[in-house]
Amino acid sequence: MWIVELSFSDAPERLAARPAHREWLAGLHRTGVVRMAGPWAGDSGALIVFDVHDEAALERLLAADPYFTTPGVQVTARREWHPFLS
Repeated sequence: MWIVELSFSDAPERLAARPAHREWLAGLHRTGVVRMAGPWAGDSGALIVFDVHDEAALERLLAADPYFTTPGVQVTARREWHPFLS
């Protein structure tokens, strides 16, 4: 699994792009690729848990959604995660 952390600014482009991004995440959640996702309290950023096994798969997913390169959205961390409880 991979954890992706985002930070947000107040750029209006981010808010305009968010509905399509959330729809994309919801589709990946239905197939089990996204385990959970959501913004931090205060909307300063977000966390997404992707159930993929390698960084190349994660990079393909991030490249498929223009939200990750939208003004106001910054990917601050990509971390491989090995949970032992779920």
